[in-house]
Amino acid sequence: MNRTSPTLRSLDIQIRRPPSLTSVILEELERMILSGELSPGEPINEKALAERMSVSRGPIREACRRLEQAGLVEIIVNRGVFVRKLSPEDAAELCDIRAVLSGYAGRLLAKHVTADQMTELKEAIQNMEERAEEGDVGGFYPLNAAFHDTLFEFAGNARLARMYAALSKELHLFRWRALMISANLSKSVTEHREILAALEARDPKRATEAMETHAMSVKTRLLGSGLGD
Repeated sequence: MNRTSPTLRSLDIQIRRPPSLTSVILEELERMILSGELSPGEPINEKALAERMSVSRGPIREACRRLEQAGLVEIIVNRGVFVRKLSPEDAAELCDIRAVLSGYAGRLLAKHVTADQMTELKEAIQNMEERAEEGDVGGFYPLNAAFHDTLFEFAGNARLARMYAALSKELHLFRWRALMISANLSKSVTEHREILAALEARDPKRATEAMETHAMSVKTRLLGSGLGD
């Protein structure tokens, strides 16, 4: 009787390593920051968090160090850990980099976008339009973020997508507050429609320009919101 030995792949499927405690805490802290539950400038109470999650303060400190590397918190000696407050200058620099990455993603995607991908993008814009018509900023924002994440995913460059994701998390510290106060949803939808038209035309140059123009328009709206520190 032939016996089939388990492959490395099957063993990998069978043996799932649970996420480390630090990773779990990191995800929770990141969620609290990006959702606005922890506001820019607000301290992270290690003791209270440790009690809430029934853990020691060691993995919490390690998670905070990783968040500092990601630009989401600031560790001040003898004072503690604080959610980072993004200055207008910081936001402007991030927006400029975002525009460059966006233009490149548009150029890549226009060269090979599929019919199925176009259908998914059209549905995403339709959902955003419905929120825009209702003036629902809170509902619009996550759909908008998901739309741009999808564009970068479809572009087919994993490293580019990771760079964009990291930058977006950092910019979120400024962007969410700005959109809640100064939102021009109809203009954003119009710009999204131009991106879609450029992609549907399979025009890399037009897609690059549409993505860059939209990113710089976001910069103008953000910095024109009057929000700083």
